[in-house]
Amino acid sequence: MISQVQKTSFVSLVGAGPGNPRLLTLRAMRRLKEGEIVLHDALGTREILDLLPAPVRRVNVGKRAGRHAIPQEEINRLLVNLALRGRRVVRLKGDDPAIFGRLEEEMTALADAGTPYEIVPGITTASAAAASVGLSLTMRGGYNS
Repeated sequence: MISQVQKTSFVSLVGAGPGNPRLLTLRAMRRLKEGEIVLHDALGTREILDLLPAPVRRVNVGKRAGRHAIPQEEINRLLVNLALRGRRVVRLKGDDPAIFGRLEEEMTALADAGTPYEIVPGITTASAAAASVGLSLTMRGGYNS
């Protein structure tokens, strides 16, 4: 649970899952509604951004095939600086934040600055895709060909 002190200066590294707002975790949705500034990826976040309250500031920090809205080092600095100014920051990452998301770099920057943060996992796209077509990712006893 986040204390009142942490609420004034805190970063949530939130997974958007496969980008379907109905597949956001309750915790992810709560953090998005509590945030003051959302730094978001380019992929898997558009429909989710539409759910944010009007006063929430949205900052595109997404990367696409060699085109970066903001270099990673600047994203790290932005996360730290906003938190140090007492803002509630959400870093919305496509899929699960621990997969393909440079999570380690962002966590290191926050930890080095003494900034409190949390990781809010998203539903991994692989499991969401399997569920959408009615497949199980595991089978007791294995699969037979």
